[in-house]
Amino acid sequence: MAKAEVDIAGPIIKAAAQVAEAVSARVLFAYASAVDDLPALKKAVKPPTKLVLVCREDQEEQRANDHSIEAMVVPSFNLTRMGQIKMATMLAFSKLALKSGDVVVFLSGLSGQAVDTLVTMRIGDEYELFQTVGQPELTEHIKPAVFERVLRIALELAHEGREGKPVGTIFVLGDYREVQKYCQDGRINPFKGYTEKQRNVLDESMRDTVKEIAKLDGAFIIKGTGVIVSGCTTLRPALAGEARGQKHGARHAAAAAITASTRCLAISLSESTGTVRVWRRGSMITEIEKSSPPINGANTPPPGSTS
Repeated sequence: MAKAEVDIAGPIIKAAAQVAEAVSARVLFAYASAVDDLPALKKAVKPPTKLVLVCREDQEEQRANDHSIEAMVVPSFNLTRMGQIKMATMLAFSKLALKSGDVVVFLSGLSGQAVDTLVTMRIGDEYELFQTVGQPELTEHIKPAVFERVLRIALELAHEGREGKPVGTIFVLGDYREVQKYCQDGRINPFKGYTEKQRNVLDESMRDTVKEIAKLDGAFIIKGTGVIVSGCTTLRPALAGEARGQKHGARHAAAAAITASTRCLAISLSESTGTVRVWRRGSMITEIEKSSPPINGANTPPPGSTS
């Protein structure tokens, strides 16, 4: 006789609200797809904690609006549970909705399944997410909207690739005059000759252009305002030795080194794994990993398989 499934979503949601109250969390983030009973969740979360629904689809955002709950829209990708949390945190941080020292609570679960994960963290103390102690604010020299747009493009490339093939690239944001000192001359720049308005990454028409050029080797150099200075750029950062301790490939070593050499921020995309990493001052701030593809198109292994 098959063992009846135990409902863990209800107790986890109740526990999340209790934890948020006990630690005076600034925000409780909940993935909308993982929570069925929104009225119960809304009732459980007490001020001053703010409830924010993380929405990946239009109907989820509408559902949040119907229940008068603040929504934050994120790309609809299959990420690991921690990948979901990291993506939501980085996007909230880029919007200045979070700051160093804030305590936050997350409710998450596998895509399309009920909530099964509760995470509590203090922004700035969690090594894996924000190793920023003593550093300037993340968005220094970089418009939050620019960081968010580039991060989304990197995540879309990680999830979709280009023409069915995986893509690897680097986006270097901010401090572009110093960054250019560490760029190798002689490469073709596909953005040369276009006005700054035409080559601004915030222009929706640039999204596909950037993705297409990302298939080619090299990095994108982008001003903090979103203007793309160059693409297909070879980085030659002076402090390449700073990256030797990194356990990643050459692309990520270059991203670490250019951020150690200048006051820029870099977003790297691994061609082999689809992992997106954010770098600052030679160190990785966060790492967003894709989830493994479902086995036989399902979220659970087929009968007889091992987990």
